[in-house]
Amino acid sequence: MKTSKTVVILLVLAVLIAIVPFFALKGAEFGGSDDAGSEMVNEITGTEYEAWFTPVLEQFIGGELPGEIESLLFCIQTGIGVGIIAFFIGKFSERKRIETKLGKEIE
Repeated sequence: MKTSKTVVILLVLAVLIAIVPFFALKGAEFGGSDDAGSEMVNEITGTEYEAWFTPVLEQFIGGELPGEIESLLFCIQTGIGVGIIAFFIGKFSERKRIETKLGKEIE
């Protein structure tokens, strides 16, 4: 009984976390750090920011990458990074477990 109450409470909390921002952030604008940096350069220098180079992928396709592709590449990068971090955390925790187990057997 206690487990089912916990599950229901957690599900309701998850739904609230997903729905509340739609109403709380109505009309909010979200910009990236690139936009903020460009605006700051415009304010400081009084001139339009001009990029120093063209990204490698944009040179190959002959134009700017669509937003969905940029998001996909960012997610893949994030997944690879998380995989590497998780691998090392697992490796170190398993090493600690084995050392603890061997230490108890030796005594």
